[in-house]
Amino acid sequence: MNLPDIFNAATHFVDRHLGEGRGAKVAIECGDERVTYQQLLERVNRTGSALRDRLGVRREERVALLLLDTPDFTSSFFGAIKIGAVPVPVNTLWKAADYRYVFNDSRARVLIISEPLLPEFQRIPRTELPYLEHVVVVGAGDMTITDLMTRGSADLSAAPTSKDEAAFWLYSSGSTGAPKACVHLHHDMVVCAESFAKGVLSIREDDRCYSVPKLFFAYGLGNGMYFPLAVGATSILFPGPPLPANVYAMIEAHRPTLFFSVPTGYAMMLAGERPSPDFDLSTVRLAVSAGESLPAALYERFKDRFGIDIIDGIGSTETLHMFIANPPGAIRPGSSGVIVPGYEARIQDDDERPVKRGEQGHLYIKGDSICASYWNQHEKTKATISGDWIRTGDTYYEDEDGYFWHGGRSDDMLKVGGLWVSPTEVEHVLIEHPAVQECAVIARQDRDGLVKPHACVVLRAGVTGDDRLAVTLQAFVRQKLADYKRPRWVEFVAELPKTATGKIQRYQLRDRLTARD
Repeated sequence: MNLPDIFNAATHFVDRHLGEGRGAKVAIECGDERVTYQQLLERVNRTGSALRDRLGVRREERVALLLLDTPDFTSSFFGAIKIGAVPVPVNTLWKAADYRYVFNDSRARVLIISEPLLPEFQRIPRTELPYLEHVVVVGAGDMTITDLMTRGSADLSAAPTSKDEAAFWLYSSGSTGAPKACVHLHHDMVVCAESFAKGVLSIREDDRCYSVPKLFFAYGLGNGMYFPLAVGATSILFPGPPLPANVYAMIEAHRPTLFFSVPTGYAMMLAGERPSPDFDLSTVRLAVSAGESLPAALYERFKDRFGIDIIDGIGSTETLHMFIANPPGAIRPGSSGVIVPGYEARIQDDDERPVKRGEQGHLYIKGDSICASYWNQHEKTKATISGDWIRTGDTYYEDEDGYFWHGGRSDDMLKVGGLWVSPTEVEHVLIEHPAVQECAVIARQDRDGLVKPHACVVLRAGVTGDDRLAVTLQAFVRQKLADYKRPRWVEFVAELPKTATGKIQRYQLRDRLTARD
């Protein structure tokens, strides 16, 4: 990337569009609200200048954003970046204890929060938040974002930040412990926009981007905010829950051309009814999936029903967005695709030695969007990031054509009878059965203390789970995979526990099973 040493991400993603003649173009659609690039710049400037001049926010200080997906998220995010402060988007689905941890860990002096999220935040005694000085509410409150912007200036010069300076933090999901703050730099969003949005999606100025995953985490932040802003396209935002009826309504009302979701989201769309008989996805030129591996059967079902290709891939909070993805026109259902331009990959064994092509091992990635570190987590940083490379925590193998195939999280792999079993492989077979909507495979010990696969299965609407169906599903897997990979137990569940990004929390299933056993 040929970026100047002095570089502020806000000028690249917001300011430059006026000089390129896009001032009157719509940057954001949210319900009936339309925000042009000219209006977005003014909102960013007013928010940033008020944070600095009225609330005393200084360079490098953190500003927590507990916000629903509205234009105020974008103006608050880039307003903080423009003055050299560090916005910290926070998961809107967390609980008070999570917020207390993050606000204290980040030492944020200012919180900008959507009014519907106030009740959970207010469960935290203010005496337990020693660093937080100001709470700005999007909606009604003692200090509102409207009040703040009114006190700000429409003109604001960007702080002379370095391209390698901290721009924003994103907290990991915390599925295996306390959340970790990934420190991302001013150049990171540019790298992802150039490599994936332009290099894989061929995003254009006339594109309309709708992301079901929300802006508070890495995947949604790119899809719904800085990808469209990178090329002067339009972002479509929705602050409500990602229920299938809402998703269908958004598509029908706003007609996106690029559609982003997660495997669970696509399964929910297929499980629900179309809002009208003539509903279609004809405006969508590409659909994108990430968060977990997209089963080939789910890809085929979606393609058969809507005629739309889904580009599956893998990214992470640490790398900010996708580093492996299926290229349009050369999709291999079930695979994560090929390496995204600008990144490198290698697969290594437990001793960090390269494995042969076709053999499974731990995936390492090299790329310039990798976070600088985990904030205040020195040992975890060293264990995950080594020089230019990051250990993703996923197992993969690479085929002869350079396509990568996911074997599951490294700590989710099962060893059955001395042989490795990939939960993902078994899950992909199970979901091919017409009775199965989604599933998760975990380890369970039998009476002899030996590990065997246990399948937790969510059935499609109208299907009843019983012993006969369990035996049928076991036989179905046995027909397609080696017998030792067959689930020894099949448990029918109403739903699977998931993170906000749609990833199945297998550890919760394991904990439940352990407690029950």
